[in-house]
Amino acid sequence: MDRDWAIEELRAFLRATDQVGYDNTPGSGVVVLGTHSRESGEKIAERAHVVEQILDRTLRAWREEVAKEPRLKGSRRWASLREWAARGLAALERETELAEKLGDVSPQMSAGGLHPWVWEPAMKLWQDGHFRAALHTVASSLTSQVQAKTGRFDVADKTLFEQTLSLSAPTPGKPRLRVVEDDGSPTYRSVQEGAMHFGVGLCQGVRNVTAHETDELDEQVALERLAAYSVLARWIDGADVAEAVEV
Repeated sequence: MDRDWAIEELRAFLRATDQVGYDNTPGSGVVVLGTHSRESGEKIAERAHVVEQILDRTLRAWREEVAKEPRLKGSRRWASLREWAARGLAALERETELAEKLGDVSPQMSAGGLHPWVWEPAMKLWQDGHFRAALHTVASSLTSQVQAKTGRFDVADKTLFEQTLSLSAPTPGKPRLRVVEDDGSPTYRSVQEGAMHFGVGLCQGVRNVTAHETDELDEQVALERLAAYSVLARWIDGADVAEAVEV
């Protein structure tokens, strides 16, 4: 997320929803009491849509909390979103300070930085809080990527990774994916075999379990598994396809 842009959008929304007095013209004989929002309701609604997307990525639980609040109308319509926008602004502006003062200096990982084969199919489900469904979608998508790259539409999942990442030489109709150059070295064998077992492990330890259980996953647990799929995706994306040599 572009942090500086998000901060400016939150500030603009807070300014737009400021309550200001009416500009009563001296000598007009008409005095309007009370206050109004600085910008029109239509313009504020446009800004609100952007602010909501920023808050989805900054304060993930905000929608659940807002749902518990009474729905306000009239001049108070934007009061709740203003409060959350102010919180989001503080979270972004003082993120570094809070981490330093509270002792959390651990590295932060952005899901948007994961391999596109992983994050793009997962993004919408993830943002809606459907972490288990997002992982299942990623697993299926990655299988499709391997099938498309190798032409092996006759096998899937565990068998697909076992065969396409095998150390064995390619045979007609059964190409291999070489994640590093096949120079016959112990390093090549180690990486190639590791990638194969890694792919099989994700199929059996993550995909199959995700498909057969219904309880929603904790977001941190799901993110760790998503990152594992990203490792595998980068190996596969960068792999060369080794075809059988025709005699």
